[in-house]
Amino acid sequence: MTSQEQIQYENALKRVKKVKGFYTHLIVYVVINIMIIIVNIQNLDKEDSYFQIENFFTAFFWGIGLLSHALSVFGPNLFLGKDWEDKKIKELMEKENSNQQKWQ
Repeated sequence: MTSQEQIQYENALKRVKKVKGFYTHLIVYVVINIMIIIVNIQNLDKEDSYFQIENFFTAFFWGIGLLSHALSVFGPNLFLGKDWEDKKIKELMEKENSNQQKWQ
């Protein structure tokens, strides 16, 4: 395997681990929140409604964390495009080169 192929393999491996980590987080989120729902329903009085704000705190705030995890895994390509970093690096290098040429 060439060094370029090795680098591509390592990058792909890192990406797969990030995606796997997100899906693991998602599964744990769903399982734990189902368990919380079951416990909350079992502890309700007959006249109480399940739809009270305190029954949704965990799902809501953990959901914010899950959303931020999803954006960290899938977001860079979503918002900035696949080659954004490379384009930005080239742009900044060209800008720096043009600034150096002005002062020479």
